[in-house]
Amino acid sequence: MQFRPCIDIHNGKVKQIVGGTLLDEGNQAKENFVAEQDASFFAKLYRESGIRGGHIILLNKAGTPYYDADVEQAKLALSEYPKGLQLGGGITADNAEQFISYGASHVIVTSYVFSDGHVNYDRLQALVNAVGKEHLVLDLSCRRRDGRYYIVTDRWQKFTEEVVSKETILKLQEYADEFLIHAVDVEGKANGVERELVSILGEYADIPITYAGGVGSYEDIETIRTLGKGRLNVTIGSALDLFGGHLDYNRVISMMDDKAVDI
Repeated sequence: MQFRPCIDIHNGKVKQIVGGTLLDEGNQAKENFVAEQDASFFAKLYRESGIRGGHIILLNKAGTPYYDADVEQAKLALSEYPKGLQLGGGITADNAEQFISYGASHVIVTSYVFSDGHVNYDRLQALVNAVGKEHLVLDLSCRRRDGRYYIVTDRWQKFTEEVVSKETILKLQEYADEFLIHAVDVEGKANGVERELVSILGEYADIPITYAGGVGSYEDIETIRTLGKGRLNVTIGSALDLFGGHLDYNRVISMMDDKAVDI
C-alpha cells in the first residue's frame, strides 16, 4: 500500500469538496476546505516527503474561465514536482500530450473515454496513441445503484452503463498503467470507506489502483489494506490535517508499505 496524495483544484483554488455536489451551473460545490496556499505548496511538500503518484484534479469544466485558472495552478504544481504527479480533468486525445509536456507523469481520463454511457474504445486507443499506455490512468470513479457500482462521469453527475466488475477491470487494464477510483457516495464525508467496493478492487486488477473516498480514521486505512489484500493504494482528502482534518500527514505516511513508486 502506498499513500497517493491529492491536489484538487476548483475555481482556481486548492479545495476539498463533498463528492457528488459539484455543479457546472454557477461553478458550485459543497466545500470542506479551501487552502490559503497555492498548488505549488502542496507539490513541494509531497516532493520533499518522497511521495510520488499523487493526482491533481481540475474540477471545473474545460472551456470555462475557471478551468484556465485551474490549469495555471496545476502548472505551478507540476513545475514544483515534475514527473511526480498525475493530472486529470478535461483530458482528451488532443490535449493529453500537452499536460505530459507540462510535467505530469500521467494523464487521468474519465468522461472523454466513457461517452454516451459506454466505453468509447476509439477514443481510448487515441489516448494510448497520443501519450502511451505508460502515461495513462483511467478514472473508474463510481456510485452505487441497484446493488452495483456504476462508473460516473461529468464531475460524477452522470451514470454510465459500465459496472466496476472483474470483466471491466481486466479489459480496461490492457489500455492503462493505473486506475484511480473514487467511491463518490462517500467521497469527502470521512465517514468510512465503501467496504464492498474495496473488496472488489482488491480481487482482480494486475495494475496499481488508487482508492479514494470516505477515509476518516487510521482504522479505515487498515480496512483498505485488509479488504484490498494489500493491493490498493490510498488517497485521503478532507480527513487529512493538511486539509483541515484530524489525520496526521506524517503518521499516515508511516503506515504505508512503501511511500514512493517508480515513474
